[in-house]
Amino acid sequence: MTLYLRGVRGATTVDDNSSAAILKGTRELLALMIRSNDIDPSDVCSVFFTTTRDLDAEFPALAARQLNWMSVPLMCGNEMPVPGALQKCIRVLIHWNTTKNPSEIIHVYIRDAVRLRPDILSLPPVDWNELNAWIDENINATIHSSR
Repeated sequence: MTLYLRGVRGATTVDDNSSAAILKGTRELLALMIRSNDIDPSDVCSVFFTTTRDLDAEFPALAARQLNWMSVPLMCGNEMPVPGALQKCIRVLIHWNTTKNPSEIIHVYIRDAVRLRPDILSLPPVDWNELNAWIDENINATIHSSR
């Protein structure tokens, strides 16, 4: 079994520039990326987060820490402010070791970010209640393991 260093992309939008909105949106995006691609945190090499310049109330990387990605190198930055570009957008690039071929990787674009890459949308409809229950379960596990 050969492992390859691969990247998986994702993006979402949030309604407002608040810590709560940025963290919730990023957690949802990460959860979908993790679950769609069977990503184990121990296989993750690094994660790069970007936000549009209208989002500065919180570092989106904190959402990964809330999901217990404590040993993963994380970095945040701003997207280029291209005129007419999508606003209130969070983008993620996860580098991880996997046996998957590039064609097997599921890139995740949700909310208004679906318009960024309509050519690669393959995500089935999302059960947001189930997804948020999974996120809550993983955050609670993180809180209990740190005690």
